[in-house]
Amino acid sequence: MTSLPGLDDILTARARLAGRTRLVALERAGADVWWACEYRQPTGSFKIRGATNAVLAAAHRGATAVTTASTGNHARAVTHVARAEGLGVTAFVSRGVAASRVRALERAGARVDRRAADQAEAIARAEAAAVERGQVFVPPFDDPEVIAGQGTLGLELGEALPDLDVVVVPVSGGGLAAGVGLALRGRYPGVRLVGVGAERAPAMARSLAAGRPVAVAEESTVATSLMGDLGADNRFSFAVCREVIDELVLVSDDDLLAATGALHAAGHRVEPAAAAGAALLPRVTGRRVAVVLTGRADAPDEGKEP
Repeated sequence: MTSLPGLDDILTARARLAGRTRLVALERAGADVWWACEYRQPTGSFKIRGATNAVLAAAHRGATAVTTASTGNHARAVTHVARAEGLGVTAFVSRGVAASRVRALERAGARVDRRAADQAEAIARAEAAAVERGQVFVPPFDDPEVIAGQGTLGLELGEALPDLDVVVVPVSGGGLAAGVGLALRGRYPGVRLVGVGAERAPAMARSLAAGRPVAVAEESTVATSLMGDLGADNRFSFAVCREVIDELVLVSDDDLLAATGALHAAGHRVEPAAAAGAALLPRVTGRRVAVVLTGRADAPDEGKEP
């Protein structure tokens, strides 16, 4: 697929994902607020949606192995699906990715390459390796099939929550926001999409302000899953996000940590990036609001560095 994805592609993805993913939990967080607990998906994040759609499509086209790049969650999802389908996987990650995430990928069956200095280089290495080896590259966000897979969440939210007014999603490369936004525009055009990024990972915010993808230096942040650049050759996620995001707000690391702590106290073991929507929630108004909790925290025994 080389054109921008649309509602038909999301409907196709939904049929492809049948029995593999679902809206695992909606929990009331207030009179008009619901948590969409995507961190309870099989691999611990919403990424399983896009990864499943893209990997199954690749397998249908005859692929025998894939490469991918990620800060952790996407690569874990790609590996989970690819290995189940009998495909080999090489995951490219940056040297800054936590050792616990690397070990999780290796346990899942991926060959891990962590020579890249940052996420942008990891993506470039994964794409080059795919070309060299004749494999399929499954991007973390800038891909029509990945975007369409993430869009299945938008359809499910609209069906599960009548009179839904606002959906709040964390934003990094924009795959989730693009997919959910396309689904909402296609089926529930009255629903507003509010994106939340980290102040120390502002790639999408700066790109939207500039009207084009711009390079952003990678900084340390508690929201490690929101780190990374859009890429100068971004073809899909930025263009869609520019059309479907109604508002994009950045939150501080302090706000992310406070929101993470509050969610943990309420029984939601999410990583700080997943708490971005909760951090913004006091500033969001709507008749009925869904906030996507995107990824779970590493288990305590996985969080220790060697």
